[in-house]
Amino acid sequence: MNDDEALNRLAKTVAGRLAERGQWLATAESCTGGWIAKCLTDIAGSSGWFERGLVSYSNRAKSELLGVPEATIARFGAVSEQTARAMTDGVLEHAPVDHAIAVTGIAGPGGGTAGKPVGTVWIAWQTRGCDAQARRFRFDGDREQVRRETVGAALAGLIARLDG
Repeated sequence: MNDDEALNRLAKTVAGRLAERGQWLATAESCTGGWIAKCLTDIAGSSGWFERGLVSYSNRAKSELLGVPEATIARFGAVSEQTARAMTDGVLEHAPVDHAIAVTGIAGPGGGTAGKPVGTVWIAWQTRGCDAQARRFRFDGDREQVRRETVGAALAGLIARLDG
């Protein structure tokens, strides 16, 4: 499990990679409610590589703030690969950054369905000029555990992409 210390290590690794490259990051968060941005901005000097974090919790916010087409949400759902990818597209359209992370999921305890149970999360990562990469996760545990694991997976996924 990603405890605070583990999340801090991941955030510091992201910070180092971005700072050494002179690159910038922005986030679009739904189910994590800004937790990724919080982990990143806990690091002194984060203003040198972290541009902004948007909490787009509602479907309306995803459309208004990030330009996620309402038709995408209606057809595939807020918790979908298509929505997560559209969220990173929106970040890169509105923010002068090199990288974007987007998360959307069902943290629980309610809201799950047979097709999308509690713990279902989509994370997308995108670098400017490249197509978004998205991955579906299924995390176990209570609301906090699902959110904590999502933050860890989002940061670890960015590190893997920066190192790859």
